[in-house]
Amino acid sequence: TQTLNLGKMAEEQLSAALDLMRRLPPKNLKENLSSAIALVPDLVEDLLSSVDQPLESMMCPDTSKEFLLCDYNRDGDSYRSPWSNKYSPPLEDGVQPSPELRQLEIAANETFDKYREQYYEGGVSSCYFWDNEGGFACCIVIKKKSPKKPHLASEDDDPRSATVSEGTWDSIHVAEVAVKEAEQRAKYKLTTTVMLGLDATCESQGHVSGLSGNLTRAMERDRGFSAADPTSHITNLGEMIEEMEGKMLDAIKEVYFGKTREVLSLTRTGVDQKMMMQQNLMAEMARRRGG
Repeated sequence: TQTLNLGKMAEEQLSAALDLMRRLPPKNLKENLSSAIALVPDLVEDLLSSVDQPLESMMCPDTSKEFLLCDYNRDGDSYRSPWSNKYSPPLEDGVQPSPELRQLEIAANETFDKYREQYYEGGVSSCYFWDNEGGFACCIVIKKKSPKKPHLASEDDDPRSATVSEGTWDSIHVAEVAVKEAEQRAKYKLTTTVMLGLDATCESQGHVSGLSGNLTRAMERDRGFSAADPTSHITNLGEMIEEMEGKMLDAIKEVYFGKTREVLSLTRTGVDQKMMMQQNLMAEMARRRGG
């Protein structure tokens, strides 16, 4: 009975912690997650595997290439490089994909590196594959960070002329692939999380405003593949990721930018109307006084 009560308490604590993470500002997710882990250290693995964090990068010691860190290439305190297939800090018995899947991982990293350069014109991408029952699973992560830049504005600048001084975009795509070898078909389940952070500055007003948030969407597709060419899985996944990122970009424009523009427009209109009423009242008083 005591064990059951402890298990139920752990579930309730995890549910409360995840609910809290969803309600707190995404921009401070890393600090908030560290605070939650400090409060309930027994849930560290569950929290780290359940909460998508802003991506960080590391330099591969063997290839001098940058790669992204996430829960899918982490083993303890070490992270596996997709370029060298080695852990840093070194780990002797770290989890690694099978030789066949490793070849698919190499091809995916080369493909999505070109995808990232074409669509993002910079940033970092990494792909991680692991064996799964009935097929395999993978995680494709992309990060683009805009360097911080000052906005030089004159005193009479309109606050609406504020420009983005700093921004980050993190895409986390997790796919499960169930392979039917006899039929040469596969079922792809893709779950995508996009985290966006923007800082807009208007120095003439001494004001910095931040906009941050995340979206998670999922899709499934049943596609054929070539047994002679395993990289056809990458083609299928690439098409799904391209479609998903396009849809999520449109959703972000509508949900975040559209709503923000609507609120600001209403606020601005209210101020203008108030000023107009004051000006009309002053003009009426001046007219009566003159008359």
